[in-house]
Amino acid sequence: MGRRVTGLRAAAVAVVTLVAGLALSAGAAISAGTGGAVPSAVVARYVVLGPDGARVARVVTKAETCPALEAVGADGRRRSLPLSTRQAAGTVPARARTEAGPMGGETTFPVRVCEAVVPPDIIRIRSNKVPLPLPPARIDRIVVIGDTGCRLKQGEKTYQDCNVPSAYPFARIARHAAEWKPDLVVHVGDYLYRESPCPDDHPGCAGSPSGYGWDAWNADLFAPAAPLLAAAPWVVVRGNHEDCERAGVGWFRLLDPVPFTAGRDCLDPAADGEEDYSAPYAVPLGGGAQVIVLDLTAVGEKPLAPGSRRAAQVAETYDAMDALSRRGTYSFVANHKPILGFGGTVSDGTHRLRPGNLGPQSVLAARSPTLFPETVQVLLSGHIHIWEQVSFSTPHPSQFVTGFSGTLEDVPSLPEHPAPTETPAPGAVVEQFSVWNGQFGYMTLERRATDRWAATVHDADGHVVRRCDIEGRHSRCRAD
Repeated sequence: MGRRVTGLRAAAVAVVTLVAGLALSAGAAISAGTGGAVPSAVVARYVVLGPDGARVARVVTKAETCPALEAVGADGRRRSLPLSTRQAAGTVPARARTEAGPMGGETTFPVRVCEAVVPPDIIRIRSNKVPLPLPPARIDRIVVIGDTGCRLKQGEKTYQDCNVPSAYPFARIARHAAEWKPDLVVHVGDYLYRESPCPDDHPGCAGSPSGYGWDAWNADLFAPAAPLLAAAPWVVVRGNHEDCERAGVGWFRLLDPVPFTAGRDCLDPAADGEEDYSAPYAVPLGGGAQVIVLDLTAVGEKPLAPGSRRAAQVAETYDAMDALSRRGTYSFVANHKPILGFGGTVSDGTHRLRPGNLGPQSVLAARSPTLFPETVQVLLSGHIHIWEQVSFSTPHPSQFVTGFSGTLEDVPSLPEHPAPTETPAPGAVVEQFSVWNGQFGYMTLERRATDRWAATVHDADGHVVRRCDIEGRHSRCRAD
């Protein structure tokens, strides 16, 4: 769902298109760390955190070999940290869903993805003198973003004005979020939206790359997010746009935080059922807190058939999540589709709320009356292109939805006050609901105590629009 931002005169759009195009072309040659020129072979640098907080440094380069990182150990000694090839440059057959429009041809990655797991005794790393961010021992400041790509989708005849900063503000959001100086970034999924070519009669997206190759990944993520990639390491959640029929090849090449394995690459359609699912893992935040990452994006909105492979995957997810949650005293769960959030619908011209994701609910309900282990306090999700918060008088975890960081806003907007009988899941009684409709932005989390966090909602220019207090499983928000 979405709406196209209109109202700019054609001449103004054409000028902005030209400027944005020049800026995007230059993005690959700008240092994410310093803003200065870098060797033209290097097009991206970043750090993702994997299972147990493994620090995975990545460099994307046009060179035929991987460079080495400059590292400093806790003892102050300098050393070289070799990078190995995760994936060499290559081309694979395009796999596009019908709804994405006709693609044909091939998906091209003319870049080499290099990586190294940073040993625990390393305290600083650099790539060609550009620092890469490593997490502190205790993470207290977190930026949460989601659904950040620019939506170009022929099947829906939806074409976002990717070249117009007011219509696609992700670069501005990333810059302001980086200025907040986070310890960590959590992206709750859906990175690539430029699936279809921009039509000739849409100057606002003229010249945009499309498809699922490196040029679209760079335009939607690495170029606009460069300041935020340089500011802090990322926890990356897989969205439904990164399933194997869409941008899954790029997901496994560029973002998946575990070692690359042949057969988990979205190249064989027969393996999609298994490759569209990954086991949960936890990233420690220090002080007993952690983020548990789930990959349930292939689970649809309808109840799952008992005994199906998808139902078994959800059951496996609950069991793993339960075990992981017992390692800490406070657990965030990050997954793409909100399980305890509301969606929107229109009936007889009235905007109404609809329940959360019934697919996982149909299995999780058999595991726990609250759908989640008692040691899970807060859910972080995206998918719905708004900001939303739901807290419950029943012992369900609070749900935050942050799918508002660049992709077209969802229509219809959500009502600001649910009816007393409305609930995102059977048995969940809403205590407080807050929504910020039709605007772009990002959310920050700041630790106050082990079980107390402050959540702040910022618009695309960094201005505060909502403030929330989180204590245990309960949250309460207010307009600023």
